[in-house]
Amino acid sequence: MGSKSEPIIAALDVGTNSFHLVVAKPVETGFEIITSEKEVIRLGHGAGDMKQLESDAMDRGIASLKRMREIATVHKAELRAVATSAVREAQNRNEFIKRARKEAGVEIEVVSGIEEARLIHLGVLHAIGIGDQPMLLCDIGGGSTEVVLAAGEDIFLSRSFKLGAVRLTDRFFRTDALHPSAMSSCRKFVRSMLATIQPEVQELSFEVAVGSSGTVEAIAKLIMQQNKQTEPKSFNRYEFASEDITKVLNLLADVPTVKQREKIFNLEPSRADIILAGAVILEGIALSFGVTKFMYSDYALREGVLFDTLQRRDMLNHPEGIDPAMHSVRQLADRCDDRPVHAANVAKIALSLFENLQKRLNLDASCRRYLEAAALLANVGVVVSHSKHHLHSYYVIRNSELVGLTDREIELIAQIARYHRKSVPKPTHPEFAQLLESDQHIVRSLAAILRIAIGLDRTQDGRIKKVTVRSEDEQLLIYVKASAKHDLELNLYAANERRGLLGDLLQTKVKILASE
Repeated sequence: MGSKSEPIIAALDVGTNSFHLVVAKPVETGFEIITSEKEVIRLGHGAGDMKQLESDAMDRGIASLKRMREIATVHKAELRAVATSAVREAQNRNEFIKRARKEAGVEIEVVSGIEEARLIHLGVLHAIGIGDQPMLLCDIGGGSTEVVLAAGEDIFLSRSFKLGAVRLTDRFFRTDALHPSAMSSCRKFVRSMLATIQPEVQELSFEVAVGSSGTVEAIAKLIMQQNKQTEPKSFNRYEFASEDITKVLNLLADVPTVKQREKIFNLEPSRADIILAGAVILEGIALSFGVTKFMYSDYALREGVLFDTLQRRDMLNHPEGIDPAMHSVRQLADRCDDRPVHAANVAKIALSLFENLQKRLNLDASCRRYLEAAALLANVGVVVSHSKHHLHSYYVIRNSELVGLTDREIELIAQIARYHRKSVPKPTHPEFAQLLESDQHIVRSLAAILRIAIGLDRTQDGRIKKVTVRSEDEQLLIYVKASAKHDLELNLYAANERRGLLGDLLQTKVKILASE
């Protein structure tokens, strides 16, 4: 671990307020930071509650991505970029994602609020070292605030609120001079939003409250200054009382203008205008959930992305060897599918077909996981209704809290599952039409495999033991073998009824036969 042969990795947090890059090398304990970079971009600023990314904001973002990409390239680092609320909520996000790919050479993963919370928790857990103590974690970003209740590796509650320092500044503190009712209105709004999980937080309880993000760090530094404490070398694990948040917040609110606030408190211009909203959110969390003291974590989303990347590569052991994504998928399947054994049989056959067809269909190895997840979840729509359950499966998957997966990955899995029966993917289907062309190919290809796999387990007893594929006489032959006591007549009939999409993709005749 950490030798010259080990790859350098880089994590880029494409945030609402700023972009953060960390470049690191793997070591025995996790990673060692080589360099880091931060740029204030305000990607989600002033755009009607972040429903649209404005053109000048996108231009700033793309220019920053180019610079970040160059830094990663200098260090020969593999870059993983994760976007949060500003991109997640924007109706024109595909334009930004396409520009990032074309102009900056950066592939952006858009993560859900719940996945963002999981990654933040992963980073924080490694930073503060509190073991299995029950913890309340809050991360105040530019567009959203994530709240997590956990003990060690186990997350019991995870929520993402549309409460961010930039978002609330745009809503309540747009003018340079503070409006007399702005503070009161903002405080009430924050408390009303947080109240939705107040009973759950009280029931679960916690022993340690942790705050992460630049907003929390800035507030902690102001509290330290007001208390005339010596600034530590590292703010990680720095503790401050909740009552001091209110004191600092009132001091900030007493200053008439942003410019004066910047000068009096020695704040950076990019922080002076949004710190008031950020402090209101942190105070609201303290009052809503009965927090008396906070601990600051120097690690947050970007470090969580680094740890997650190491876990995906088996370079960092995940707790109890569990893949969080597949664990989450199986939990959803257990809750919603009335035939889990059939789903497991289908997944096994589908993965065997994938191994035989991957190169022919020009699919990346990462697609294997999407296929397995879609196979396990194809029938979760029966929890709504058996009629048109493939359509219901899409909405169940799309609106479930699947962790360990990006927003794009959840969409792909949902669409693959949706097309496991009935209509094939068509450009006239709105969700399918929204996908990038490369992702449309993934959905078509994996849905084609899944359809045949489902047919091959028509008897729902796992009798298929082996699948092989070969080309012969300008056609694709799929040979299947069952245990000696079983015949394959019904399974072969069902599979051949479902072979059309695969044949269209490969532009060849497909036949599914019993092995000789």
